[in-house]
Amino acid sequence: MKQNLLLLLLVVAFSANAQHADSIKAQFIKDWQRAKAYTKEYLDAMPKDKYSFRAQDSVRTFAQQMLHLAQGNIGLVANGTGAPRIWQGQNLEQRTSAQQADSVIYFVMASYDYAIESITNMDASKLFERFGRGNFQETRFAWINKAFEHQGHHRGQATIYIRLLGIKPPNEKLF
Repeated sequence: MKQNLLLLLLVVAFSANAQHADSIKAQFIKDWQRAKAYTKEYLDAMPKDKYSFRAQDSVRTFAQQMLHLAQGNIGLVANGTGAPRIWQGQNLEQRTSAQQADSVIYFVMASYDYAIESITNMDASKLFERFGRGNFQETRFAWINKAFEHQGHHRGQATIYIRLLGIKPPNEKLF
């Protein structure tokens, strides 16, 4: 009887943990889909002939800011999901041909597609597995969460570029 009760408790505990990980994964996917749509509104708000605009001489152009966001999506999500990186070894924000509006939009949208697909295809039970890159040893959950924070930070910086051109940025999308 005690063995059956122990077995039942173990099954329930593992089942609850799996359901919890799956619900976290589902929320990640929902948030990344929303972030993709929101970022597209930012890309569309900036006139195509202003992608080379800099808020100051010492900062990235709007195009470079968004390309940096895209490469951050790839690198950080790859650490979180274990998916193979795309654009390995390329520095898009320094590549002149990538800085045209249509190219920027392509790379940024592709980075969100990569994030969404990688999270969708990952095994949710690995979310709390630790993964090291450089000096950082974090859970896969933390890497994906950091990727989301990073893209929000750089999209937020893009607000200044848009406002300095006298354009109203897109309204916030909480849900």
